[in-house]
Amino acid sequence: MESYTGKSIFQKVAVGRIFYYEKNENLVKRNRIEETEGEIKRFEAAKLVALGQLDRIYQKALKEVGEDNAAVFEVHKMMMEDEDYLESIHSMVREQKVNAEYAVAMTGDNFAKMFSQMDDEYMKARAADVKDISERLVSVLLGNGTDMGALKEPVILVADDLAPSETVQLDKSKILAFVTRYGSSNSHTAILARTMNIPAVIGVDISKEWNGKMAAVDGYTGTVYIEPDFDCMERMKNRIAEDEKKRQLMQELKGKETVTKAGRKIHLYANIGNVADTVSALQNDAEGIGLFRSEFLYLEAKDFPSEEEQFQAYKTVAESMGGKKVIIRTLDIGADKQVDYFNLDKEDNPAMGYRAIRICLSQPEIFRAQLRAILRASSFGNISIMFPMIISVKEVREAKRILEEVKEELKEKEVPYQDVETGIMIETPAAVFESGELAKEVDFFSIGTNDLTQYTLAIDRQNPKLDHIYDPHHPAVLKAIKMVVDNAHEHGAWVGICGELGADLTLTKTFVEMGLDELSVSPSFVLPVRNEICNL
Repeated sequence: MESYTGKSIFQKVAVGRIFYYEKNENLVKRNRIEETEGEIKRFEAAKLVALGQLDRIYQKALKEVGEDNAAVFEVHKMMMEDEDYLESIHSMVREQKVNAEYAVAMTGDNFAKMFSQMDDEYMKARAADVKDISERLVSVLLGNGTDMGALKEPVILVADDLAPSETVQLDKSKILAFVTRYGSSNSHTAILARTMNIPAVIGVDISKEWNGKMAAVDGYTGTVYIEPDFDCMERMKNRIAEDEKKRQLMQELKGKETVTKAGRKIHLYANIGNVADTVSALQNDAEGIGLFRSEFLYLEAKDFPSEEEQFQAYKTVAESMGGKKVIIRTLDIGADKQVDYFNLDKEDNPAMGYRAIRICLSQPEIFRAQLRAILRASSFGNISIMFPMIISVKEVREAKRILEEVKEELKEKEVPYQDVETGIMIETPAAVFESGELAKEVDFFSIGTNDLTQYTLAIDRQNPKLDHIYDPHHPAVLKAIKMVVDNAHEHGAWVGICGELGADLTLTKTFVEMGLDELSVSPSFVLPVRNEICNL
């Protein structure tokens, strides 16, 4: 047995086989092939594997995000069977006597260039699709990449690191735990682990040789055991049994109000990243959705999600919550959440760069489509809109102006919608100091403690070297929260926390005493936080 120690992200234990996730670059070389028909057969075999991958991804997307959002993978399957596309690959192999990888890569580039030069916008958009299917085929031919959908059993996922765009595509039912070499306790992989209620350990000196081996992940100590011995397995089994006993006790809190012994009511909501997370929010008895991270609709897509696709997602969540509040945060792309088709410039300091509301106000066509989708969905539930990364009253007024224009458009077209509460994220020192004026403009504040801590302490929360001084308990952070609460209440706005700090049980009493009206946490933390509040 070998043991490795890192930093724990979520206190829980998991035992299972390791799946080593490796993101390989598809470096294609041109090779001369004499047996061209054998190479054609190799390509056709790779195509069958790729089609199988697409079918599994389509079925998964169908369950999680609906038929409209899953349709892109059906399109990819059809494009992979396109006669012109296949003929180009076959001809190149036969006539130029080149390897299949090279023929696929060249055909993909040629077709993508052809599509991108067309006048029709729909056909232009197919350039990204043909690149995607070509990359998939090349990956299969080179033996690169990993198809999580092909996993037969849940695994402990080991990787150097995972980008947000990768984590959202994972089959979460197949993940027992995360172990990564890089990342920080505030990365989106860490947030995902807490949302999924699974152990995660970062900063571990991982090895590709672990692939397929049995392992135990102790999220309490931050230790990973490779091929654990009998005594270790017994300890892990006992810990798992204890965790299950605690979970069962928490189930007794379902259906109860989140009220202190003195009668103070706190609204306890859940944070979600996609439609599928709604199930977890309901299972854990969340009283509403305090943060729907709408950017994950964009991270999951290969191109800008249409208004209709967004509408269907928001409508599904609103209906599923059965009249409970659903707060949708408008697009928060940028910083560590990069999307290729946005074509954002590389920035030296992206955390303070072109992101969130700054993108929406400078590219209003994207913003308007999202606002129309949210307003249309408001007829199917209790929806509120929240604008992120606000630093000034001017920004809020501009966002509200666009929102009012969208309302007028819908009214003229006789498209039904409901009046919605509007709020903003308090994530910057500027928003803290301006909170008195900002409260006059909106119905509510939601404090994003992850970024507020980052900007207040001048610490990049994605930098693991700074984890030891990233302190959300810092007096300056807590004073900022108290100032926001006081200013909000003075001007008639309610205020909550949707950052990770909301689930910190050591601060629950402090937050209640500060006068916070709402806490929004990862679904797995709803019942523990309720327990803490009910015992105050």
